[in-house]
Amino acid sequence: MEGAPPQLLGVIHEKDSFEFSYAFTIPALQDTAELWYPWPQSDEFQTIHEIQYPKELKPQILRDSANLTAVAYLKLPPHAKAQKLNWRYRVSRLEKSAYQAPRPQSNQYQAPTPLLPVGGRFSKLVNEALDGKTLVTDLVKARALYDYVIDNVRYAKQGTYGTGDADYACDARSGNCTEFHSLFIALARTANIPARFGIGAALPAASQEGGVNGYHCWAEFYAAGKWWPVDLSEADKYSALSTYYFGHHPANRFTLSKGRHIKVEPGPKQAIPFLAYPILEVAGQSLQVKSQFSFKRLPMAPANQEKEAL
Repeated sequence: MEGAPPQLLGVIHEKDSFEFSYAFTIPALQDTAELWYPWPQSDEFQTIHEIQYPKELKPQILRDSANLTAVAYLKLPPHAKAQKLNWRYRVSRLEKSAYQAPRPQSNQYQAPTPLLPVGGRFSKLVNEALDGKTLVTDLVKARALYDYVIDNVRYAKQGTYGTGDADYACDARSGNCTEFHSLFIALARTANIPARFGIGAALPAASQEGGVNGYHCWAEFYAAGKWWPVDLSEADKYSALSTYYFGHHPANRFTLSKGRHIKVEPGPKQAIPFLAYPILEVAGQSLQVKSQFSFKRLPMAPANQEKEAL
């Protein structure tokens, strides 16, 4: 793929505009059920101009202030028939590069969480990646960790992949985007570099509409007064873009939620390590929900349109 056009490598530069469809099917219910799913937010890189969804549902919007994310919550009545629900978002998106921000005040982006340990075995890996170098900047350290993960983890959907477990990523040395970014975040935090997680969808760059093949995740780390976006799994798949993905996310992305170990009230009985697909619980038991993402590109929205109030 060396020398291929950016569109063929999944990259749209500068800006993108699209309608994103988030659909899922609720099975027939005999008992009262509870449903949680992502509630995407506008930010400086993503503007949600309009949301279309079945208004009779009236979801309650729950906030996880620690992760700066929102979760929609519905209580579903018993004896409901199977139904397909669809949310459509009209979105403008900007390409993301390193952006200035105050250093995080708390240690939340350096502390361990379930599935993201800090220290221990990861200290040894950090030392190996840095090759004994200590008098270097956090930006240089982060690049060394980025390269180390790409060199030592193989993109492969095999085994117990997709859990976001940094220990599994360390052992298996393979996985999907969750393994790449879980391991990177664990290593960065071990090196005292704040790092955080995002998840959503990567829209095909070379087509104007169609399906989206499941979720995609990424990360950011803090150094030199900026948050730096990274995408290790895409860099692993497309080596020609490994430099680009250290400090950039393309415009053809849609963020569904942010953070790891998401906590909301009321929350599901199962933990939420990250949130892309709906969580359905009936009498405290989880049921699988079939989900489907699709998109359609739109003309660029006027710059003076206000963001959706969420």
